[in-house]
Amino acid sequence: MKKTFLIGALLMSSMIWGQGKDYWQQEVLYQMEIDVDVKNYQYDGSMYLTYTNNSPDVLDRVFFHLYFNAFQPGSMMDIRSRTISDPDRRVGDRISKLGEDEIGYINVKDLRQDGKPLDFETVGTILEVDLIEPIQPGESTKFQMGWKAQVPLQVRRSGRTNAEGIEFSMSQWYPKLCEYDKQGWHANPYIGREFHGVWGDFDVKINIDKDYVVGAGAVLQNKDEVGHGYSDQSAKAKKGKLNWHFLAENVHDFVWAADPDYVHDMVKDGDLEMHFFYQDDEAIKPNWKILQERTPEIFQIASKLFGEYPYPVYSIIQGGDGGMEYPMATLITGKRKEKSLVGVTVHEAMHSWYQMILGTNEALYPWMDEGFTSYASTIIMNELYPPSEEPMNAHFRSYQSYLNLVKEGKDEAMDTHADHYITNRAYGTNAYSKGEVFLKQLEYIIGEEDMAETMLKYFDAWKFKHPTDKDFMRIAEKVCGMELDWYHEYFIQSTKTIDYAIGEVKANGAKTEIFLERKGEMIMPLDVMIYKKDGTSDIYSIPLRIMRGEKKESIYGQEVKLAPDWPWTHPGYVLSVPIPIADIEAIEIDPTLRLADTDRLNNISGAEGGNDDFFYKE
Repeated sequence: MKKTFLIGALLMSSMIWGQGKDYWQQEVLYQMEIDVDVKNYQYDGSMYLTYTNNSPDVLDRVFFHLYFNAFQPGSMMDIRSRTISDPDRRVGDRISKLGEDEIGYINVKDLRQDGKPLDFETVGTILEVDLIEPIQPGESTKFQMGWKAQVPLQVRRSGRTNAEGIEFSMSQWYPKLCEYDKQGWHANPYIGREFHGVWGDFDVKINIDKDYVVGAGAVLQNKDEVGHGYSDQSAKAKKGKLNWHFLAENVHDFVWAADPDYVHDMVKDGDLEMHFFYQDDEAIKPNWKILQERTPEIFQIASKLFGEYPYPVYSIIQGGDGGMEYPMATLITGKRKEKSLVGVTVHEAMHSWYQMILGTNEALYPWMDEGFTSYASTIIMNELYPPSEEPMNAHFRSYQSYLNLVKEGKDEAMDTHADHYITNRAYGTNAYSKGEVFLKQLEYIIGEEDMAETMLKYFDAWKFKHPTDKDFMRIAEKVCGMELDWYHEYFIQSTKTIDYAIGEVKANGAKTEIFLERKGEMIMPLDVMIYKKDGTSDIYSIPLRIMRGEKKESIYGQEVKLAPDWPWTHPGYVLSVPIPIADIEAIEIDPTLRLADTDRLNNISGAEGGNDDFFYKE
């Protein structure tokens, strides 16, 4: 299924929508087998890894992530959690208190390149490897590795015996090759935040006690052998261990989970198999059954609005410490009310689009992962659970979260590396809320139709690749025909904020002059609604001159009247409208509430202000 996606139509769309002929990405093939000791929460692993260097560079070193090593007292994750001002409550000081049988580790015992032993060093959560034979551009090499691992007591994402009693939540469980791209190696130590992986295929075999049911983000190859709801054959009759064989193609990670008490249900939606793994607990079964009814709806809506889901399976697995996304699967905590269970599934499923198919570097662009997912999740949840009264801006909670951070003076630039935020709150708000606001405000700038087209074009052009923020912006620019670099520079690369105000409103014969002021540092185009005493209204759109264009959008079913451009250098602007001042009831900036304006009180007519030499008037 994978290689054909990258040829033909996609090659054509790549050339049209901006990847360029110099785009490249590395490629891996993992062949792994592990043998699990369920009593001691340990396992032995072996790997054959074929690595293809599609870069123009000669590689004389490689790096592997050893994520489980983070769960040891004194690790970087431990120290970071105990020194940051607002630690993640799920972590806190828990790592520092882990005993020898509770810590995690991945100890690499042997590593060879094309059969020859290699020198390597474990440095925290990174394995540093010097190559015997440098990998030339366009060439492949094969690594052979053996390792011993212990599954940590579940603290963050991965681990054993989580708070709901799931035995194995196995994410970040194998030595994972670090990504190398145009920016070089990304051998970031694991302190609990984000990921970046190499595209490729996974062939994984898991030997585990026969009583355990295994769910994974992959296609099971031996259903009749394992039973457990995958086939009519029962695995209970077997002795010892079962060998679970999974394949995942064209992905950049692999997750699995196992528990002896899992119920396994499967729902089909066309060719898509949706698997559900949850504890045999009467208290949670009703909501998990509702979830099985709603999940096909989730994928149908998402595929229509954001691009067709391309994989043959998706697994929703009870495990982990909240909700965490992986290719073709998610780990979620399962003891939830209906809407919470559906909501977390919507969010994690949408990560299949934003991170699992559009594989951004989460460490550098967490807002392209969490923010895009939050934006899409809000839209889908409104479809599944329509509000009794349609809000003017369904994304308002993210606006509130971002604006509260600003008011407290704790905002940080969104292009901050995920690991290097001063506070966890700033990271979380920027990645989730401000990232969602970024897209909703982009809709405000370019219009609803162009925004919808942008999301689909972005998916089509960049699926199964590693897009950056600039790649997304170029798609939006090509769709709307405007320049948008200024928006990215202000909202992503700075902490400048938006504040526009209505100043003096003056009569000028049969016309009315409305003085508008930019009080904040960030520039934006404006929509201005004029409410008339006869109950009608007019809407004016004021583009920024720097946009070199304007949106095409109706608002509340009304045609928008185009006003002259606003040069960004001018802090003031005079909007002249052919309406007598006596006919005007009120005036409002941004009637759709899509601007993240820090002071909405001065968006309504009657606020203080007035004319001066810096007002632009055509």
